Amino acid sequence: MATAAERTAMRRAITLAARGLGATSPNPVVGCVILDAAGEQAGEGFHQRAGGPHAEVHALRAAGERARGGTALVTLEPCNHTGRTGPCAQALVEAGVSRVVYAVSDPNPQATGGADTLRAAGVQVEQGLLADEAETGNTAWLTSVRLGRPYVLWKYAATLDGRIAAADATSRWITSPEARADVHRLRAEADAVVVGSGTARADDPQLGVRGVEGAVQSLRVVVDTGATAVRPGARVLDGSAPTLIAVADDAEAGHLPEDAVLRLPRAAAGPGLDIGALLAALHTRGVRSVLLEGGPTLAGAFVAAGAVDTVVGYLAPVLLGAGPAALADAGISTISQALRLDVTETVRIGPDLRITAVPVPARKGN
Repeated sequence: MATAAERTAMRRAITLAARGLGATSPNPVVGCVILDAAGEQAGEGFHQRAGGPHAEVHALRAAGERARGGTALVTLEPCNHTGRTGPCAQALVEAGVSRVVYAVSDPNPQATGGADTLRAAGVQVEQGLLADEAETGNTAWLTSVRLGRPYVLWKYAATLDGRIAAADATSRWITSPEARADVHRLRAEADAVVVGSGTARADDPQLGVRGVEGAVQSLRVVVDTGATAVRPGARVLDGSAPTLIAVADDAEAGHLPEDAVLRLPRAAAGPGLDIGALLAALHTRGVRSVLLEGGPTLAGAFVAAGAVDTVVGYLAPVLLGAGPAALADAGISTISQALRLDVTETVRIGPDLRITAVPVPARKGN
């Protein structure tokens, strides 16, 4: 059974892990706290960037000799393979740690087995402490490993009656400066930001991260099936961040930079591109999390493909009564087919309300 000090240390490790969001892909975010033999904190660390030392290594360096005979609290099972860095399980053994408590098992077949290595070396190992909290903090990476595609968070901003623009297509600004700043936080945490051709035509968005200290610029992706929305001089081609323009295999895209063009098959049914193929191509490029900022048509395509893992809606205390809704055709024709969501968080952001929800798993037999 975990002690009160260990629970406190694991909560600290979870907080530390979150500092790596947006900087560690394609690796997970991980935090680690070392307690010495007396149960006092001796060191802490988190995975700061892909290719850099893992959380355990940072924490062990901070703890020094106090790690010997102590306990390591880690948010994810220590890795057991050598990539750009060495195996963390072996580093813990060599440091003389006598006990390791981790929250979530590593589902990556290339890295799993750390717990077995530790046990074989005589280290006491326990798992599951604050697992739900740790899993929530690492949900993007865990989803990508388990499903073999990037985790997708769909963000939209709407009025209280669900409109994303007025009848005359004006949409700036529905939500407050505080809500818009919060969206940049979401961008900073995502590996890629995705919009559709409608958004590209209407807004000429730059899609960069602004106002977030130390942020790594996300990959910018425009789904432009016919290669007609993004033209030379578009802000998304400004060179401040990497960009991909996803077009159909048969589209004429000679006006676009060759290295920015991603050719994909068209959707089997309806307009647009094959969403599964898009996500597979991004995953191959190391993208583990996607922030979907596209308009209602692209959002509908993602929902229809079953490729939305989290929904974040910013609702402004405004009424329009007319104008486009946040979601277009998603292949749902009757109430029994509705995508049911579980609200996990509601937060006031300035005058607006941010609602976070996740799809409710379908029951067997339904």
